[in-house]
Amino acid sequence: MDFRKQAPPPTPVTIRGADVEIVEDYRYLGVHLDCKLDWTKNTNAIFKKGQSRLFLLRRLRSFNVGRKLLTMFYHSVLESVVFFAAVCWGSGVKIADANRLNKLIRRAGSVLGVRLENLEEVSERRMLKKLLSIMDNPSHPCTPIEAHAAKDSLPRNAGNPLYRWQ
Repeated sequence: MDFRKQAPPPTPVTIRGADVEIVEDYRYLGVHLDCKLDWTKNTNAIFKKGQSRLFLLRRLRSFNVGRKLLTMFYHSVLESVVFFAAVCWGSGVKIADANRLNKLIRRAGSVLGVRLENLEEVSERRMLKKLLSIMDNPSHPCTPIEAHAAKDSLPRNAGNPLYRWQ
């Protein structure tokens, strides 16, 4: 016998007189959004796409394509898939999912013969860049007056991708 209380169903959301349907997950612009903000389904889709692109990168290397062209292929084809909307999901992803994506990035780095930025570095840099762009825009609804004072207190090199928060 189960003695747990069952949560009441959420009240329906209405926008302009129309009820909004409640769904478990939704795909919007290629990003899988979950009702509990669990990014595992999104990470699985990214990993699957990334593996197929990594295969193409390896095939190019087997044809003795130059490193500059391989790097260009990585940035345009593989990196764009892996880091798409990382500002949205990058900090909320589970450690196991982040490790899977970082492993994919490390494999691509070994194909290229260079060390590539991992998921945490890229998402942190992009989130900081987004934050600074919001703070620079006085008409943005998320920019209170105090934000401009807070921006002045940030380190000068905070926008630099080589800068790491301590």
